[in-house]
Amino acid sequence: MSDRSPNPGWTPRDPDIPHQASADTPRGQRQADPPGGKTRRPRTGRRRLLPTWRMLLGGVLLLAILLGGALVAGYLLVDIPPANAAATAQSNVYLYSDGSQLARDGEVNRVNVPLSQVPRTVQEAVLAAEDRDFHSERAVDPKAMVRAAWNTATGKGTQSGSTITQQYVKNYYLGQEQTVKRKAKEFFIAIKLGREKSKNYILEGYLNTSYFGRNAYGVQAAAQAYYGKDVSALTTAEGAYLATLLNSPSAFDVVSHPQSRGRALARWNYVLDGMVKKGWLTPSARAATTFPEPGKVRAAAGLSGQRGYLVEAVKDYVVDHGILDEKTLAEGGYRITTTLDKRRQAALVAAVDDRMAARLDPEKNKADRLVRAGGVSIDPATGEVVAMYGGVDYTRQYVNNATRHDYQVASTFKPFVFASAVENGSRTQDGRRITPNTVYNGDNKRPVVGSRVRFAPENEGQVSYGNITVNTATDLSVNAVYAQMAVDVGPAAVKRTAIDLGIPEDTPNFVTGPAMALGTLQASVLDMAQAYATLADHGRRTPYTLVQKITKGGDTIPLPERTPVQAISREAADTTTSMLVSVVDNGTGTAALAAGHPAAGKTGTGELDRSAWFAAYTPDLVTVVAMMGQDPDTGTLQSLYGALGEQRISGGGYPARIWAAYTKTALEGTDPVDFELDLQPGAAPPPPPSTETGPPSQTPGEDGTPPPPQRPTPPDGGQGDGGRDGGRDGGRSQGGQDNAGQANAGQDGGGRSDGGQGSGGRTQGGQTQGGQDGGRSQGGQDNGGTTGGTWGSTGGATNGGPAEDYRPPSAFLE
Repeated sequence: MSDRSPNPGWTPRDPDIPHQASADTPRGQRQADPPGGKTRRPRTGRRRLLPTWRMLLGGVLLLAILLGGALVAGYLLVDIPPANAAATAQSNVYLYSDGSQLARDGEVNRVNVPLSQVPRTVQEAVLAAEDRDFHSERAVDPKAMVRAAWNTATGKGTQSGSTITQQYVKNYYLGQEQTVKRKAKEFFIAIKLGREKSKNYILEGYLNTSYFGRNAYGVQAAAQAYYGKDVSALTTAEGAYLATLLNSPSAFDVVSHPQSRGRALARWNYVLDGMVKKGWLTPSARAATTFPEPGKVRAAAGLSGQRGYLVEAVKDYVVDHGILDEKTLAEGGYRITTTLDKRRQAALVAAVDDRMAARLDPEKNKADRLVRAGGVSIDPATGEVVAMYGGVDYTRQYVNNATRHDYQVASTFKPFVFASAVENGSRTQDGRRITPNTVYNGDNKRPVVGSRVRFAPENEGQVSYGNITVNTATDLSVNAVYAQMAVDVGPAAVKRTAIDLGIPEDTPNFVTGPAMALGTLQASVLDMAQAYATLADHGRRTPYTLVQKITKGGDTIPLPERTPVQAISREAADTTTSMLVSVVDNGTGTAALAAGHPAAGKTGTGELDRSAWFAAYTPDLVTVVAMMGQDPDTGTLQSLYGALGEQRISGGGYPARIWAAYTKTALEGTDPVDFELDLQPGAAPPPPPSTETGPPSQTPGEDGTPPPPQRPTPPDGGQGDGGRDGGRDGGRSQGGQDNAGQANAGQDGGGRSDGGQGSGGRTQGGQTQGGQDGGRSQGGQDNGGTTGGTWGSTGGATNGGPAEDYRPPSAFLE
């Protein structure tokens, strides 16, 4: 039987050629689709590379099947493990740089209590702080985890995104490691725990395992550590503060870290406001709630003396630099080799004890109760902290005076102003380049010119100096000159230079303006040591460190890179150093000469004499020492008036003597090394002052400006240690400050010519015959002192020559 004939008008087509046009189809007209459906057009070009919707759907289904299978497998394979090792406590071991043991941080303090003993409001405060939907949510919150991961990846801060169930799993069953493996285990264990255990069981476990700081694990240990009471006696306010600590235990401890008080209060208010939003606390009760001040830190006996300060400083460094988080470090088991040099550490403690602490008598002198001291010593070439003094005893004074941020640094900030002037090529208001020899007006309460802020600073002792060079103004720490210089340079530029040197940008009270030159910011002793180390290393900043190595088991924990950077030019740093050498040789820091090594330094005395500073360095070692006044009962800052039997405490006194005693011992066995300095043009020292009577010759200076005035004379018989040529033999030791200085040979005799520098001055140990009362008022420059009245007013230019040529009595100096 033959095949059916094709319909009339239908042309057969080659089955191998799709949609072939027939010969009868007009050009440009598409042949009709065959009966039964549409014909697919071939995918050509880039479309061939794109997956079809069928492929996408299949991929999604496959991924869902794999993910579901992984979840099921994970749930079935991951069992709830026994309690981790942290629940049974390990200690961290801290070592000196030579490997000898410095301290152990003690056993973990943990006391478990049933949930029924924890007040309801305390439970709710913890939930308001950490997981407000705990009772209604699932064991894990995938959306929160994704959100936290995204915020961490985009730099919005590290966030956990964990529920309380997950946190409990991490605390009790696993550990604090930030690894994918640990997070995966946490996820599955939390799901299984949430299905098998009640919410109350999980909350009880969380409250008993969480770290609250002060070595306290669990809410019962925390209640004792912060308030000295059983957990059942905690108030709502106290519970809210303990809940606050969960976010950042040590940082929010307002006792050991008073500089963080503002952040802690903000978090505490956040907790209480959350309780109101959830209906757990009435608005009226919220309004009546006041902040509950926690008690003093009770340190472990093993952390007495300096050990507690050093351990806490190392912990803060490890946490603040992201090496380990606080909870991970608290798990213990770490061996931490510090940069602290055992010999130099002992030398710093001995210097403070010998030069200051041993002389305190709080029973006879109430002002001695207020005295605190802090010190830090850094190797400028490596940035390693080799010694630190935190206080008299960590078990008695728990705040580390070397790292606290609540005292003004005073005039130790002035070198940063000058360094910024050189770094930025700054000029005075009338266009003169700022160098050590640039002349400024140093009159007391002289209004600053060129600032939007009206400011007329007082000089120490209300002294007016007239026209003096920057070098002399640095020696004498003249506020009027440096306030004007800060405006000439630009306060913003000064702040930028200080930050480049190593002052943290978030330092309290770091406000730009002319007053910043007087050191109104509240940097720590450690911060100042970092900045001065940059000056000592010719402008190269090496970030400080307290840690050489951290190990746990056989693993070594990586430490952050500390690549040195040229923060400011060598010219700016070295020219600043040259002026600070003059401060030690001729100015307010002459007590540092006792170290027996060339040194550069600056004194400082804080507002109302609440602090006294000496920051100084040799080419090889930088050390900053500060004395501070604080009420031991209330913690309020206090003036140091009358302490140690002195009318006033200045940076050139006890702090400089401590510095000298420490530096002499720390550098024992090494030869004195001079500074190698590259100075800015125009920074060469001026010619020595003329010995002839009368004003100096008026030779034009740089840029056609008037010449710098004669240098004021060094202190008479007192602060100058009995002069420089007679030095230590004829100075304090044989008749300087005590016997032949101000007391017996300073102010009563004749003038400079008759008994001053020539006969009884620098050569023989103090201004034996010379002084002030019979000085310039009777014989001008030839016969001696300043005046019989107020310095710089009646006995200066009026009775004995130009006022700018003279120096005030040492009692007026900083």
